[in-house]
Amino acid sequence: MKQTLYAWTSIVVGCTILAAGFVFFINPYNIVPGGVYGASIVLHNLFPSIQVGTFGYMFDIPLLILSVVLLGSKLGIRTIVAAMLTPLIMNVMSRLVYPTQEALEKLDPTQLLGGTMDMTDHLMLTCIIGAAVIGVGTGIVIRSQATTGGSDIVGMLLQKYCHIRFSRAILLVDGTVVCFGLLVIGFGLGTAEDMSQPSWHLSFYSLISIFIISRVIAYMINGARNDKLIFVISDRKMDELHQYILKDLDRTATCIKSSGLYTGRDKEMIFLVVSYQEVQGVKLKIKEADPRAFVVVTDAYDTFGERWKELPSPNEVYPE
Repeated sequence: MKQTLYAWTSIVVGCTILAAGFVFFINPYNIVPGGVYGASIVLHNLFPSIQVGTFGYMFDIPLLILSVVLLGSKLGIRTIVAAMLTPLIMNVMSRLVYPTQEALEKLDPTQLLGGTMDMTDHLMLTCIIGAAVIGVGTGIVIRSQATTGGSDIVGMLLQKYCHIRFSRAILLVDGTVVCFGLLVIGFGLGTAEDMSQPSWHLSFYSLISIFIISRVIAYMINGARNDKLIFVISDRKMDELHQYILKDLDRTATCIKSSGLYTGRDKEMIFLVVSYQEVQGVKLKIKEADPRAFVVVTDAYDTFGERWKELPSPNEVYPE
């Protein structure tokens, strides 16, 4: 019960942080960070009376249906709630922070919280802060075993039916949205506003925000579990290391029979996966057991199995 309550609380907190990143730092400055909400910002410039969050619904609901029909995804209730909750919070928050309907339609930063958060003269700062906040919120949602839907589903569709790697598919989606933003916001296509000073440079801020969001999400998901793979080869039987792994680390490892190519003598090889924080302790214990041991430490790209992550189901498409 505690774990379930914590997960649902995390989803609500993550969606709120995600929405705040857009409302306070991204939407008012027409920065287009790719994805569903990036496209929603662009469409809001064409149809100001419709809020960004409402456009989010227009994208998310069809994409969730496509995910079930075409991908056969088993959408959990958490994903559905997160995808529906984020636009709602974004719309409510937007109405609260702008004093008038006109300011809300224009997303005027000079009237955001009475002008106290106007960062028009600091676009790089608002780009970095907004992207970091969005990345943190999205990371919290993902760590709670949910997603906000959107461009991830498009990426999976391209991966399955067009045989494009998921990472490239997401890049293609985000790039398309940024180009759309460049046409509409940067060069004023489809708008009646005076574009004597085109804001095409906002596309560069959009690219920066996309990069920062991806890095922050990766850190939120993998930062605390930066697994390392350790190979240890020794002429000795390293009982001290065995005990350290079993008792101090409370882990297990695999001993592999091996022999030296040149000498032909039997050697002991230990295959071990640990977290980044445990690497130093393992290296110190190896030196105590055999100062001449051959040791390789490398990144473990992904780790599955008991006490690690579960292997993916064969009938579902997962991001690479």
